[in-house]
Amino acid sequence: MEYSKVRWVGLVLILMAAWIIPGTGLTQEDDEYITITDPSMKKAPIAIPRLKVLSGSKTETDLSADASKTLSDMLDYTGYFKIIDHAAFLEEPSAKGVDLPSINFRSWTTIGSELLVTGSVLENKGDITVDFYLYDVARTNLLASKRYRGKTANLREIARRFGMEILRKFTGGDGIFFSRLAFASTGTGNKEIYVCEFDGAIPKQATRTRSITLSPAWSSDGTMIAYTSYQKGKPDIYVKNLVTGAVSLVTSMKGTNITPAWVPGTGDIAASLSYKGGQGIYLLTPEGKIRKRITNKWSEWGIDVSPSFSPDGKNMAFVSNRSGTPQIFVQNMDSGSVKRLTYQGKYNTSPAWSPTGKKIAYAGLSGSRYQIFVIDAGGGEADQLTNSAGDNESPAWAPDGSMIAFSSTREGASKIYVMTAFGTEQRKLLDLPGEQSNPRWSANTINK
Repeated sequence: MEYSKVRWVGLVLILMAAWIIPGTGLTQEDDEYITITDPSMKKAPIAIPRLKVLSGSKTETDLSADASKTLSDMLDYTGYFKIIDHAAFLEEPSAKGVDLPSINFRSWTTIGSELLVTGSVLENKGDITVDFYLYDVARTNLLASKRYRGKTANLREIARRFGMEILRKFTGGDGIFFSRLAFASTGTGNKEIYVCEFDGAIPKQATRTRSITLSPAWSSDGTMIAYTSYQKGKPDIYVKNLVTGAVSLVTSMKGTNITPAWVPGTGDIAASLSYKGGQGIYLLTPEGKIRKRITNKWSEWGIDVSPSFSPDGKNMAFVSNRSGTPQIFVQNMDSGSVKRLTYQGKYNTSPAWSPTGKKIAYAGLSGSRYQIFVIDAGGGEADQLTNSAGDNESPAWAPDGSMIAFSSTREGASKIYVMTAFGTEQRKLLDLPGEQSNPRWSANTINK
């Protein structure tokens, strides 16, 4: 199916209530946010029972179970929460009441829960009303309450929206629930670009070039993907609009046109071109007009590729062999000054700037295998995050900086994996036919 619309186009959800923090002395200023940059962060135990069904229909019963599982899976995926098994529950709010006076908090403190989500669902001819409540079990406080209205098909969207509200409450940010990943896959027999949701759900084929297509790059608003395709026999750069389905050729200069990257805050694209000899990084308009060459031509056979920009667009990391072997360099976009970033290892590539601007992830050759490293943007010693028997390449940061996606051959064929920003909890994102590689994470686009 062609990915021609942004996921939530046409979705009708009415948010009926804002944060409810009743007279407990707890204010926004008092909130203690989870620090996502703390590798020793303790996971918050949270219980998410089934929702209370209001009419007792089988449809509502199914929606109740689906909502609980979907929200549990999403929160578990973030790594911030410990989901308490339903088998440990001493009572079911779905059989009693879900509002504050009806909750027996002792039943939840006994099983070690610090947070509790309850709610209800009402279905009528395909329309649903879902109420969610978030409680602080220790303080017996209602922390948040939301009402959503939509269609039964919108249940995942509703769960995702309340999950984002929970993350806002405990991290101070929007998290990753409304981000997506793009990646290359050979499942059709050709290498094409696919798009999936933040947790690997609903993968869809985005390009149909019937050739080699790779190096996806998201626009800032998450509506377009730039990529390299060999559909005309050599590598050229295209842009696919995911809303309209339109595909445009950005550049087809002689030689190679590869590794596109959108420049933050603009509609421009940086890419590596070789039409004037050597492989240099150029700044292009969305229509393919060359604004300027960014990296200086330092050799007739020099190679500068894989641009990645700091969040403010003031600096660009890239790969160059100007020091003899591929290493990562950083160039100031105003002054043009260039600084070598990596000295550890003889082959380092695929730089990815973190959303905070403080770190750069990259793939480096360690022994006979590629591993994922993270280094301070200002330089220093790199931290190795992976250590598997296979090759681990193409790191990509989640929009909140909490996770890194990458490709790995640790189980044989290349697949997409995710891990925390500290290298913990490494797991496969999704399992599709063929090989998957080149993951790229979009920004959160809930308001788009």
